[in-house]
Amino acid sequence: MGAILTPTANADDWNKKTEVTFSGPVEIPGVHLSGWAVLPAGTYVFKVLDSQSDRHIIQIFDKTETTVYATILAIPNYRLKATDKTVITFRERPAGEPEALRAWFYPGANWGEEFVYPKARALELAKTTNTPVLFTPIDVPAEVASPIKTVDEPVVVTLKSAPIMAFQPTGEQVELSQVVTPPPAPTEVATAQAPSPATLPSTASQLPLTALLGLLALGCALAIGVVRKRFV
Repeated sequence: MGAILTPTANADDWNKKTEVTFSGPVEIPGVHLSGWAVLPAGTYVFKVLDSQSDRHIIQIFDKTETTVYATILAIPNYRLKATDKTVITFRERPAGEPEALRAWFYPGANWGEEFVYPKARALELAKTTNTPVLFTPIDVPAEVASPIKTVDEPVVVTLKSAPIMAFQPTGEQVELSQVVTPPPAPTEVATAQAPSPATLPSTASQLPLTALLGLLALGCALAIGVVRKRFV
């Protein structure tokens, strides 16, 4: 597996906008413009167009962000250690062939974006790179009339509902859960972060309770005194 590190400058948290520079040609899935299945060496901008709990829509722009080269379906995948720099991973190819884009990890995040390839290409990559490759069996045609800018575009709507599986290097089709670690559900995160009643910090003072007991004792003493005076 190949990987590159890029500076975190120009990175925005809300859409994870990140500039990435490739030193050689890179194959990408989800091509938006015809003829750009392989990006030449150069600088590109990665952005998240839409994000849901179980899938994301990623776009790759030119450096000036005026041209959209690809609108890609991606699945959150886990890495053990977060870094303070952007990490792009590839599937290594034979000498002379461009590396295939695999995943994009944003600085400081354990969950990255693993990209989904068309079915036929995913099968070829799984066999030649000896790694599982995510795929969708539906055909998403390239659109050249206008760039995709909103989540309501037909291509985006199709990608958000597309079925996803994976090819093993043997060519076997397997469920997504067998090759990708899913992010925890929001309820699981909330439960994990909520403090247990048994471990709540004991920051409250007992002074008010002590004062209250003292007042009660004083009141009882006065009452007893009054009663004794009446009967003496």
